[in-house]
Amino acid sequence: MAIRDRIGGVQIGGRRSLTLAATASGKEKSPLEKCRHPSVLGADPMNLWKHYHNAQTVTDALQVLAEAPGRACLIAGGTDLMLDLQQGNHPPVHTLVDVTAIPEMTALEIREGELFIGASVPHARITTSPLVREHAAALATACGLIGGPQVRNTATLGGNVGHALPAADGTIALTALDAEAEVASLGGRRRVPMDELFLGPGESSLEARRELLVGFYLPLRGPNQASAFKRVMRPQGVAIAILNAAVWLQCDDGRITDVHIALGPSGPVPRRLRNAESVLRDQPYDEVVVGQAVKALLEESSFRTSRHRSTQAYRHHMAGILLEETLALAWQAARERISR
Repeated sequence: MAIRDRIGGVQIGGRRSLTLAATASGKEKSPLEKCRHPSVLGADPMNLWKHYHNAQTVTDALQVLAEAPGRACLIAGGTDLMLDLQQGNHPPVHTLVDVTAIPEMTALEIREGELFIGASVPHARITTSPLVREHAAALATACGLIGGPQVRNTATLGGNVGHALPAADGTIALTALDAEAEVASLGGRRRVPMDELFLGPGESSLEARRELLVGFYLPLRGPNQASAFKRVMRPQGVAIAILNAAVWLQCDDGRITDVHIALGPSGPVPRRLRNAESVLRDQPYDEVVVGQAVKALLEESSFRTSRHRSTQAYRHHMAGILLEETLALAWQAARERISR
């Protein structure tokens, strides 16, 4: 029997590629439907899309997506897609397929010894969830830092991942937590490790008209295990992080017995820093070992200058500091769990 999270929340969410939508039920209009007024979008909404379908099942969504006569997009919160359509950064679409009324995509529960988080669960619900805080603290922290309150009430975890950015906060946390994505097509379902979901910046490995990101499975937190997330932002920032890091570790008798590290953007796609992990694994947690891990991390990372956020040199300088601080948070949380 599933153990369901008791925390409620706005059941809408989103970003662009894999899932992005709003919910329309009964006579109450969803935020997306309200945005259809020309005074909000600044243009006739029918120039942006022609057909809106509120899918009730995963199969329903996939069938409409595949059979649409023109360009079709999945939508959950629409926090990116609506702006892109309005500003001309995305071609007009024929059909929007809303996935937020699909029950399994808004589920947040324990299923057969794993934590499941549906792709349409909004960030605000994740960050306040007792289940997520207990078993995936890094993800709870990451989701609580995305955008502002209005964005977190609407944007979804699936949208954060679907946007395929190398420094997406939710994606970096999921990668360190060894999550797997459940992907559905009309031919069946499969589970995909996080580092196999991306081909390049903004480019997902999923087939846009044939596959749908249903949700994520995460291991439950075990004895002596903990995770943490930190990021470096511009002072005024609610945009993408300059740098972010997530660490999951397991400790025993003053040693790090296992560790996962994800740092964004450390390359063109979200990924684990496995050389740095190898330096730390089965070693004492001390200044010398951490320094060696920082050196390994910098050697296997590839930083670039971003015109809007940071220089390559600044990221290179801050990456080691960020790893040290995030590692310390995870180590402290794991040790506190031992002492209980």
